[in-house]
Amino acid sequence: MAIKIIIAIANCFYVYMWLILIRCFLTWIPGLNWDNPILFALRSATDIYLDLFRKFIPPIGGFLDISPIVAMFVLVFIRNGIIILASYIMSSIGMMS
Repeated sequence: MAIKIIIAIANCFYVYMWLILIRCFLTWIPGLNWDNPILFALRSATDIYLDLFRKFIPPIGGFLDISPIVAMFVLVFIRNGIIILASYIMSSIGMMS
């Protein structure tokens, strides 16, 4: 059961990384209507996290935003840390053998 919890945690991070990636690719489509409810939800869900990095990382040349790349690296680092910590905690309380 403990491994299923750890896999669920990892999958949540993977889904969020895919949402960020989709958000980045959609910015390349000119004239996209971001008022569409699905796109608005996607933008709202990802921009909360991405805006943390956009405050400190300005676009290169005024148009190339590399903050999603840095944000995804940080997300992978946090995911790995949480998975390692969860594995350690679950093994120390005897949920994993």
